Amino acid sequence: MAVAIEKILTPDISKPARYLGNELGAIHKPWESAKVRWVLTYPEVYEVGASNLGHIILYNILNAQPRQLCDRTYLPAPDFAARLRSDKIPLFALESRQPLIEFDILGFSLSYELGATNILEMLALANIPLTWQERATGDYPLVFAGGQTATSNPEPYADFFDFIAIGDGEELLPEIGLVIEEGKAARLSKEELLLDLAQVPGVYVPRFYDAAEDGSVRPNRPDVPQRILRRVATPMPAYSIGLVPYVETVHDRLTVEIRRGCTRGCRFCQPGMLTRPARDVEPEAVIGAIEKGIRATGYNEFSLLSLSCSDYLALPAVGIEIKNRLKNENISLSLPSQRVDRFDENIANIVGGTRQSGLTFAPEAGTQRMRDVINKGLTNEELLRGVKTAVEQGWDKVKLYFMIGLPGETDVDVIGIAETVRWLRRECRLNGRKRLDFNITISNFTPKPHTPFQWHSVSTTEFIRKQELLRQEFSRMKGVKVNYTDVRISAMEDFLGRGDRRLAAVIRRAWELGAGMDAWWENTEKAFAAWEVAIAESGLTWKYRQIEKGEWNVFGEESVVQKSESKTKNPLDVPLPWDHINTGIDKKWLREDLQKALEAAIVPDCSFDGCSHCGICGVDFGHNIVVEPPPIPQFSGHFQPNQNRVQRFRVWFGKQGDMALVSHLDLVRLFDRAVRRAALPISFTGGYHPGPRISIANALPLGVTSSGEIVDFELTDRMDIEAFRQKLVAQLPADIPVYRIEEVSVQSPAATGLLEKAEYFIKVGAVEPVSREQWQRWLDTILALKEIVWEKTTKSGKKTLVNLRDRLFELTLESQENTTEQPVVLRYVGSCRNDGTLLQPEHVVYMLERVSGQELYLLRVHRQQMMFGDF
Repeated sequence: MAVAIEKILTPDISKPARYLGNELGAIHKPWESAKVRWVLTYPEVYEVGASNLGHIILYNILNAQPRQLCDRTYLPAPDFAARLRSDKIPLFALESRQPLIEFDILGFSLSYELGATNILEMLALANIPLTWQERATGDYPLVFAGGQTATSNPEPYADFFDFIAIGDGEELLPEIGLVIEEGKAARLSKEELLLDLAQVPGVYVPRFYDAAEDGSVRPNRPDVPQRILRRVATPMPAYSIGLVPYVETVHDRLTVEIRRGCTRGCRFCQPGMLTRPARDVEPEAVIGAIEKGIRATGYNEFSLLSLSCSDYLALPAVGIEIKNRLKNENISLSLPSQRVDRFDENIANIVGGTRQSGLTFAPEAGTQRMRDVINKGLTNEELLRGVKTAVEQGWDKVKLYFMIGLPGETDVDVIGIAETVRWLRRECRLNGRKRLDFNITISNFTPKPHTPFQWHSVSTTEFIRKQELLRQEFSRMKGVKVNYTDVRISAMEDFLGRGDRRLAAVIRRAWELGAGMDAWWENTEKAFAAWEVAIAESGLTWKYRQIEKGEWNVFGEESVVQKSESKTKNPLDVPLPWDHINTGIDKKWLREDLQKALEAAIVPDCSFDGCSHCGICGVDFGHNIVVEPPPIPQFSGHFQPNQNRVQRFRVWFGKQGDMALVSHLDLVRLFDRAVRRAALPISFTGGYHPGPRISIANALPLGVTSSGEIVDFELTDRMDIEAFRQKLVAQLPADIPVYRIEEVSVQSPAATGLLEKAEYFIKVGAVEPVSREQWQRWLDTILALKEIVWEKTTKSGKKTLVNLRDRLFELTLESQENTTEQPVVLRYVGSCRNDGTLLQPEHVVYMLERVSGQELYLLRVHRQQMMFGDF
């Protein structure tokens, strides 16, 4: 049975609109007609999960399958989680509002090591047992995980999932859906169904595998694969066009993938190893998806996504073509961290403009020797050229990423980070320009499975010492802001990321002790305390202490080759908990590349400079696909805001139903995107950040419905009023009805400046039963008074006295639900002026409490209309 969210989703819940499931692009399929019902979730709060590109793509792909339904859910914020628990309401999917336990399959994205506690929190809120052993009996959904961490090393999390999807999901998940559909039709048991799933390449079913004493993971039955093949799929830009949330998200823009995989061969980089081979998307497919997506969603920003956007050789041509096509629509492009050695004037043109985005480069190491050790493939000359180009193209602040704790690093290399920043600032100074400032992020290197550095041991004690070295160096440098990753978080990532099945008990206990949302800095203290206790109780403190002190160093006095020839056991020969995951990369090649790191020898990028023989290319994984770049179009210039104002429409609209839970700022964004989708010729303001001339007359409090809101639109070209109405209404949610539209002079005052009064209907209750006659006497008393004083605290903290009675013009008793008891519906007309002279519903309740001497409460508010001064 669907959850009645209107009973629990109240305005006191933070950002309630994130739980509605009615965003543009949300897909609502009939529940009863679906043969297989999925829930996909990104186990973070809505603002993070709903903007994740992989999550959006898989959601769209699954809903494109016949006979299958896919809903979404996210980690509730603490206040809503508490509400679900107190009201004994299970966690539900957003679209159907069905409890998660009613679905066939529940999928989690496990994208970083510490995210597992969030998954346990969600399972608990859904009343679903946490482990596959506890779910073995009972009618529960199949629970699975996918994502980078799940693919890298699923063993610490194996007990929590019925199966794990290894690699790309675009083709794998529809195959899983077909197996489940056939299994349901054949009435297979869960064990039989999972055995069928285990035959699908890319599906790992942990219950069919055991961890051996030597650390390896082996099948416990003969009819499952020895190793699980990582799935590889070609990017599908068309499925990127989807959700447009009502609340602002972390990546509040259209995102389109241009290249999957990276063959740079950075030895620290797990994504670069786990996404091979590299696959470019055809430029026309990218351009088509962006142009269609921008106009379908109404976003004013798009992002091109890749592990290394600059290695997509068509980037300048694609970026400039899109900028040219959308030149008059105030669209900006943002790019993730990019290769500084490929940054040039063409790329500067596509990321610059009126709303110039930030610029981020990742040199990773502070000296040339260390960049060679990690195979970064970046010289000092290339670094300088890229940063100097940014300064010449107008940037005066650049963000740089560095790491400390890399294998073979010395104090000279650490201090070299600060020396590099000094050198860049000195060499990039231009006459007549302000100095170049930097935002620096210093992260702690943590070795990752399936990389040449997977055998390296870190030392958090050394992290702390090296951070202090850098603090001393940067303390004398102005204009440089430095952020350091918390050492404890890095230690836990390493502890979990290279762990085995013993860690499942640690993860569960940490969650029980309150660990969750561990990547959020404000929870670090609480989370780390929980992890420390959980590790101690599990008897694995010795393992964690190895991370604190450092276990062994591949760059130590005895090299890897010498270790192999010695009688002591070579750590490189010990089986690893993730060896049964076949990523396509030869483990022998990883060992050879580690030896090259010892020699500071670089390996060229095999997409452009010849095969490095890593083992990927072949039938199972395919080959690198590099698209030749098309000619770069002539850049037609950045957006110039059209500030012509030839027509103004004043629109009276309502805010009903679920839309009452959308905040005023989110409503502003909603109108902006609706106007863009409708292709209305909106006028823009001038200045550094031009915005559309859309003016909502008065902010409506969260949770308040209305049938009397007013918004002004100013246009650059004249339109027929009916044509305007049809285009606008077609892009607005049903709960934002348009009642009437009038054309007013562009020279007349804005609606906000004309407002004098507003009419409200409010529903008020009392703790004790109150008769209708008594309510009426209270109203009469208020109307007879000349003064009812209320103490107001200004933003500066100053207290002033306000006569609320002066702000009240009419007050009547409209109805009472019961003739002898409350609540009642009251109508009032009060001041509603732009100078802050407002009579809010809470003020009316305050006046009633003053004359009645009783405790009253406000149940519901509806704004009927707003009135101009000539009314």
